[in-house]
Amino acid sequence: MARKIYVAATGQNCGKTTTSISLMYMARKKYPRVGFVKPLGPKPIVHNDQVVDKDAALMAQIFGLEEDLGLMSPLVLMPGDTQRVLDGELSTAAMGEQMLSAIAELDSKNDFLIIEGAGQTGVGSILGFSNAHIARHCEAPVLMVAGGGIGNVVDAVYMNLALFRAEGVAVRAVLANKIHPDKREKTLAYLERAFDKESLRVIGGFNYQPVLANPTLRRISQVLDLELLGNADTEGKIVHHVQIGAASTQRVAEILRESTLVIVTSSRDELLVTLATMYQLPDYHEKLVGLIIPGVSPVSKITQQILDRSGIPYMRTSRTTAEVFGLISDDVSKLNAKDTQKIELIMQLADKRFDFDVIDQLFA
Repeated sequence: MARKIYVAATGQNCGKTTTSISLMYMARKKYPRVGFVKPLGPKPIVHNDQVVDKDAALMAQIFGLEEDLGLMSPLVLMPGDTQRVLDGELSTAAMGEQMLSAIAELDSKNDFLIIEGAGQTGVGSILGFSNAHIARHCEAPVLMVAGGGIGNVVDAVYMNLALFRAEGVAVRAVLANKIHPDKREKTLAYLERAFDKESLRVIGGFNYQPVLANPTLRRISQVLDLELLGNADTEGKIVHHVQIGAASTQRVAEILRESTLVIVTSSRDELLVTLATMYQLPDYHEKLVGLIIPGVSPVSKITQQILDRSGIPYMRTSRTTAEVFGLISDDVSKLNAKDTQKIELIMQLADKRFDFDVIDQLFA
């Protein structure tokens, strides 16, 4: 039987998946057999001809667990499944048996098992499989991941804590994540005071990291559903800044910052040519990640030739500049197995920020 840890969260985008990656990375240094399971998968993808949750596929690819992928993602919600459950077309009893059977098999074949929940604690309640319900059936104590801050973290933790307590599940620790670096010690001190009457430990997670929060060119091409043209080897480059090329050509060039993606309308031939030329200069190669070229007007033939010859990564769309900028701004970057720069950074930060022996002992 494995030592189990249920990774829950107070809401989306708290850093639950990066926490799971960190735990897997550190646990494998101590235990010979470490497993992962996402019991309820709300984000289906097709990977190796299997429909699985995308977080399970990510963990399988990073840590070479492909042979267990079916067990790692035993129950995947497809569009319309919740209505089919309410209409009586799907059996929740069969779904629960499938999920718990996979967890039991992974439990038996591993020394340490990471169980990652979906969303906040109540997700899955419509099926009868909330995070709290699953954790109780797994007999797994909980590590609750929360965002940065103080008041909002305390409020969110207590709201989620109530559901776990109703199921009789032990929440052993709260992991405060995405902490402002200048306020780290102060934030953790106040959180410890806020929870000093509770039987749980406050653990400091990652500081807010723009490198982890910002998207890659690959992610932006997926969000916009556009082909990345030019130098395809740069798809893993991280975009730190998005700049709208509305000013004069000289001004746009002057205000470029590190790893900038510039949005330039298709009618700005002089700016497109200048940026394509600058991309080939060493002083600007790291500043200029690539271009998005919106607009219905075609790019002139000579400008297109210069773009293609420069190798600058670019995407072409008929959307407006405002639409493109809005879609990028609204997106929250999610990890992909090909984002090796981000994954390596997570592991480096895990060594620095997480005391695995303390976490391991808490969940003994």
